[in-house]
Order: sequence, then C-alpha cells, then structure tokens
Amino acid sequence: MSGFGGSLLAFIVAISLLVAVHEFGHFWVARKLGIKVLRFSIGFGKPIWRRRFGADRTEFVIAVLPLGGYVKMLDEREAPVAPAEVSRSFNRQALWVRSAVILAGPLFNFLFAIAAYWLMFVSGVPGLRPIVGEIAPQSVAEQAGFQEKDEFLSVAGKATPTWDAATLELLDAALSGERIEISVHSPDDTQRLLIIDFSGVPNALDKGGLLGNLGLSVWRPRLPPVIDRLVANAPAEQAGLQPGDRIVSVGSQTIETWSEWVDYVRAHPEQSSQIRVLRGTDELEMTLVPKAVDENGETIGQIGAYVRQPEGVQDNMRTEVRYGIVESAAKSVQKTWEMSALTVRTLWGMLSGRASVENISGPISIAQYAGYSARIGLASFLKFLAIVSISLGVLNLLPVPVLDGGHLLYNAIEWVQGKPLSDSAQQFGQQLGILLLLALMTIAFYNDLSRLFGA
Repeated sequence: MSGFGGSLLAFIVAISLLVAVHEFGHFWVARKLGIKVLRFSIGFGKPIWRRRFGADRTEFVIAVLPLGGYVKMLDEREAPVAPAEVSRSFNRQALWVRSAVILAGPLFNFLFAIAAYWLMFVSGVPGLRPIVGEIAPQSVAEQAGFQEKDEFLSVAGKATPTWDAATLELLDAALSGERIEISVHSPDDTQRLLIIDFSGVPNALDKGGLLGNLGLSVWRPRLPPVIDRLVANAPAEQAGLQPGDRIVSVGSQTIETWSEWVDYVRAHPEQSSQIRVLRGTDELEMTLVPKAVDENGETIGQIGAYVRQPEGVQDNMRTEVRYGIVESAAKSVQKTWEMSALTVRTLWGMLSGRASVENISGPISIAQYAGYSARIGLASFLKFLAIVSISLGVLNLLPVPVLDGGHLLYNAIEWVQGKPLSDSAQQFGQQLGILLLLALMTIAFYNDLSRLFGA
C-alpha cells in the first residue's frame, strides 16, 4: 500500500504503538505500587473494542480517535470510593508514589526509543554517504571553503558516516550557535578542516531547511538522460517513450544530464512540451504533458520514468552502519540521550527565536513521514518511531499543566510548601495548559496546511 492510504495506516500504527507504550508505563508502575487501575484506553472518543481483565477487572479500550490515550485510576476526587479500597486510591498515595506513576509514561517512551535504536543498529542502518553537491554562490558553505564532491568525515569531532549523521551534528551546532570544525575528504584524496561559526548565521534554522540555508546540497551523479523503465499508463508511456530512449532536447533546450531533464519536468506540470529523443540511430519527436503532483506543499511535474544507471553507481553512494549486539546497546542509549537533548534545544531555540516555529510538524506531516519511512524499510521506520517516541517523552515532561510535566510541577510545589495547591490554582493551571496546547496545535496544523498547499 502506498500514497495516502499507506501513510494513514503507518501513522495510526505508529501513534497507537507509542501511545500504548506511554500509557503502559503509567499503568505498570501504578499496578506495581498498589494503585487500582479502572481503565486503560488507547485513543479517545467512542470505544470500538473493550474487554475487562485481571483481578481488578480493569477495562481495556481501543477508541475511535487514535491521537492519544489515558489511564484512569481509582481517585476520590473523581468519584466516591468504597472504604475498603480507599488505600488503593491515587490521591491517597505518598508524593513519591504519585510522582513515580506520572514519570513512568515519559520514561517508557525513552526506553522504547532505546529498544528501537538497538534493533536498528543491530539490523544495520542504510544511508547516503555525505558527499557534497553544488555549492550555492556567496553562501555560508562557499565562505567556509566547501567544494563539490567534498565528503564529510566528522563534525565537531563526531564521525559522520551518513548524511543523516552529518545533518544532525550541524543542526546541534546551529541550535547552540557554536563555532565548529568540519573535517572533509576532498576529491584530490586530501583532508581539509573547515569552520562554520553559527553565531554569525542567524537564519540557519529558518524555513527552507538547514542544508539549503547553508548553501549545501547532496551530490548526485551526472547520469545521461537515458530511460530505464516506465510506469504503466503514466505520461511518459502515453507520449510514446520507451526504455533505452535518450532525451536529446525539449523545445529549444538541449538536455545533457538526467538531472536537467528532471528539473525541466518538475517545473512544467500539465504543460505540453515538444521533446526529441534518440532511439537507436533514429531521432524522434513527441509531445509530453507531465502530470501535476503535490510534493511537500509544492506542485511539480511528473512523468513516470526511471533513469538507467551505470552499474555500481548507487552502491558507491550508499553505506551501512551496523554494530554488534553489545555495542548496539551502548550506542542506542547514547543516541537516545543525544536526540532527547537535541529536542530540548530545538524547543528552546523556537522559544528564543533562534529556530523558526515553521519547523513544528502536525499530524499531517507526521503521517507523511510515517508512510515514507515505512516504505523505505524497517531501519527507517524504527528511526522514525524512536524520534517520535523521544519527542513524546520530552513534550510530556514540559512543565505545562495537563501534561505529565505539569503534574510533576504541582507535586514539586506540594513538596516545597508542604500541602497541595488549591483547587482554584490547579483549575487555572489546567485552563492555561489547555490554551497553550491549543496554540501549539494551531501552529502545527497551520504549518501542515502551508506545506500541503504551498502557502
């Protein structure tokens, strides 16, 4: 399954799984500490499945809206409690017990991320070698001394075997506003040390992406514009193109590389063009109309044709990072810590104005990323799950009422002053927390729609 249906399915599976992990943390610790759990729900709204299990007859529910979940515990503040069960009520527990139950949800998200990264590292993480493509004129990258076909070796002393690794280290430095050293391997087989001072690059995290804002791009081989295979009933096949055809020109523009051809097609959705192709020794003329498709909020042209690649080209661009069982455990803990810290710095960067709030993603973007990562393979989907799980853990620890962090804040105040906050103060905090979450959700949905419709 692909397209919208595949993305939606991957999104539901991912969110339901991560919510289940989070709520299971609350549930498991509550049960271990003697608190009675009344309901364990994945999703909100009308239940589509429910069953009761265990000595306490806990109700397990799957509800129609899979954008969250909750664990309902016995609590005198919500309903009368039988005298025989008062000791198992959440509100009667010691402060440390209540805090442990609250903290367990985010903690289980971090533990899940560790497990996902461990499985990813054991199975192998495929990626593109961080080889630099064209450098934008007068850009930060050009001023730093980058050249086409430079390959990242390390950023700030940390090895960067893939583009993902290099981008994350650059992002970390951009958020911190640091001056970093970048080691690159040049096409002439020498190593050079380049420097980027992010304190002087205030727009590095603006809309457009970090690499683009720095003037960097991913290197692509200059392939001849020869067609390898076609998508059935797509515009290329309808125009009469065949495998083995070489694109010679379109209109008055000569086409020398596949990337030139792709750039032209993308820039002319639903526009009729006269193309000339070489088939054997014959030169033919055809009319081609690329169909319009949406790509991250931008309308582009697409014809359903794949390039013929010389043998070994893709293999030379790809690499795989793999560790042993024991080493993967240490790497997964380290990775979870690094990504958690990066998430916190990203949030602080948005609050301080260093990073644009346009980087916030809502459910539409997350669904697209879920579908894309699921189509690529297991390692990519595991990485997506780990990142979202870490984000859920960090966000839930923010000191915002209605979130776990807000409840922990209430507990901290209770510990300091020796008594709980008044009901009116807690109610005001809840209302403020809901307003903050609604504001965040509004920004996230606005960003999603802007990307979708190119606003």
